[in-house]
Amino acid sequence: MPEIALNILDIAENSVRAGATLIEITVSVQPEEDCLTVTIRDNGCGMTPEEVEKVQDPFFTTRTTRKVGLGVPFFKQAAESTDGSFQIDSEKGRGTLVTAVFGLSHIDRMPLGDISSTVYTLIVFNEHIDFRYTYRYGERSFVLDTRDMREMLGDGISFSEPEVSTFIKEYLETNRKETDGGADI
Repeated sequence: MPEIALNILDIAENSVRAGATLIEITVSVQPEEDCLTVTIRDNGCGMTPEEVEKVQDPFFTTRTTRKVGLGVPFFKQAAESTDGSFQIDSEKGRGTLVTAVFGLSHIDRMPLGDISSTVYTLIVFNEHIDFRYTYRYGERSFVLDTRDMREMLGDGISFSEPEVSTFIKEYLETNRKETDGGADI
């Protein structure tokens, strides 16, 4: 995958398939530490230690629509190729935490990509799931939590309704630019 945002989408879709009702995504860009960290935490079905090992194998997948599972192995390789790290912590029945750390200025680091569109897509097309998205750049940050949005909107209002959908997209894009000053990450 040519950008980190697409890897995030793939991992979050794994969380959706794992029955998560809450998915927390954090993107933390720390230029002073030359580090970009991505965490994706869910409260889905979780995995055994054996399953955690298998999911990092490109020739293993639980899906019946294809023979290989490249999402997690590619994400792992992308992080480790920048002198970063990759870790999966999971417990059966409790959920999963995926952490990928990238060397920010490393020549092999793929671009972050359109993270706002990725988060927007996850929210609008998975309305039955709550998302908490945190974006940090240095000391500045913003959070979008669909639980807060549901409380403000009330029952029966869909995130896919044009006015709500447009608000979500603009909120994500505007706050990212305000947080990182429009940096090309």
